[in-house]
Amino acid sequence: MDLRFVFWLSSFALSSFSAISLAGSSSGTYSVDDYSAKGDGKSDDTKAFNDAWAAACADSGSPTLMIPGNKYVVGPLLFKGPCQNTGPLTVKVQGTVLASTNLNLFTGQEWVLFYKVNQLRLTGTGTFDGQGTTAWPQNQCPFKKQCKVLPVSLKFAFLKDTVVSGITSLNPKMFHIALLNNVGIKFQNVHIKAPGDSPNTDGIHIETSTGVKILQSDIATGDDCISIGHGNTDVYVEGVNCGPGHGISVGSLGRYSYEKDVTGVIVKGCTISGTMNGVRIKSWQASPSSISATNMTFDNIILKDVGNPIIIDQNYCPFKSACAQQAPSRVKISGITFSNIRGTSTTPVGVTMQCSKAYPCQNIKVQEINLSYNGPGGPITSSCANVKASYSGKQVPDPCN
Repeated sequence: MDLRFVFWLSSFALSSFSAISLAGSSSGTYSVDDYSAKGDGKSDDTKAFNDAWAAACADSGSPTLMIPGNKYVVGPLLFKGPCQNTGPLTVKVQGTVLASTNLNLFTGQEWVLFYKVNQLRLTGTGTFDGQGTTAWPQNQCPFKKQCKVLPVSLKFAFLKDTVVSGITSLNPKMFHIALLNNVGIKFQNVHIKAPGDSPNTDGIHIETSTGVKILQSDIATGDDCISIGHGNTDVYVEGVNCGPGHGISVGSLGRYSYEKDVTGVIVKGCTISGTMNGVRIKSWQASPSSISATNMTFDNIILKDVGNPIIIDQNYCPFKSACAQQAPSRVKISGITFSNIRGTSTTPVGVTMQCSKAYPCQNIKVQEINLSYNGPGGPITSSCANVKASYSGKQVPDPCN
């Protein structure tokens, strides 16, 4: 998915709510029910959530915002800091938070936004249900370059030292989770669920962040399970089960002139099943500026019936009529390792490295690859262009000449 403009923080969102300065007790617990939330799955509980957040944010200790085990319908929420907490600020979700189905309420590009908060802990066994099934038919972005963007379910922006664990994201209107300008954010044991045909429902999309960890989580959705956009450093993914979806992707990169380099990505110990792609790096044709994608490792990956198991695509453009015969990508890809990747492919080309004529891929290492394809047109093959690669260990399919 390539709707990078979903990360603009709308002026309406940032001006409509603010953290109310209250004399909160130290290390208190603030339940939305204590602020008149109905929790009946019908009433609008937005105000109760905002009021409970304001009280927790004003607490000078280690406060907890509690969402009990009921069903709460809410419109757009801005959980805005900076807060007064000196210890962790915990949002504990035990129930189900339901997004309003009234799209007219969403003048911004997110449903729940955590903004400028330090030491946030979003925990619990509860669910954020975006109720996206009614919105998906209105999504024209897979077909039109200019389109109305539906709201992301959970956005984390300008946060430091954040942990998200245990929660479930269900059926977002667009992305499940989006990250922007965070330092030190960890996701562990999160559950992301949407049908394989749900449009633009990226699981976790990351931009301009550093120190991101995604661990031991299950992602089943309609677009990239994880998409690593521009400006990221030190991204670590381990133990993720991905599928259905479009696989685990770096990019797409190089669409906009303001983009920054990506470096230090490790994806290891993951299982990818029934997806459109396996592990992928993609950049747009005709990049307006030159950036680098460097120092990335994809290691110990199990693939089960995936299309395009290993792919570098520097001719990316989902709008083919708009991209015919464009200039080559100016994204510089180098220092990439694919190692110990094995499993089954639903397509006959197991390894694809189609790099830019302007900036061929450099220092690509391919180690211990064992892929099989049992469909027509076998055996499994490789396809390469404009790439300098070295090979070691078992190689199935055979390396490109």
